[in-house]
Amino acid sequence: MSFRQVAPRHVRETVVAVATWPVTSQQRARRNALVASTALTARRSELREVEDFLARHAARRPRSGAGRPA
Repeated sequence: MSFRQVAPRHVRETVVAVATWPVTSQQRARRNALVASTALTARRSELREVEDFLARHAARRPRSGAGRPA
């Protein structure tokens, strides 16, 4: 008789879960790292856009008090 025929269902399910855990865990960790990397890349891109906008805005503003009411 095979293990499937002898062992109760809950025992078989536990054995399968334990046997597949390392692969499942690694896949989940890789997915989490991919999602985090994508989010970080998006935040860096937004930061660069904001820095570029502020730099352009600062370049257009007069640096001295000329043109401002006293």
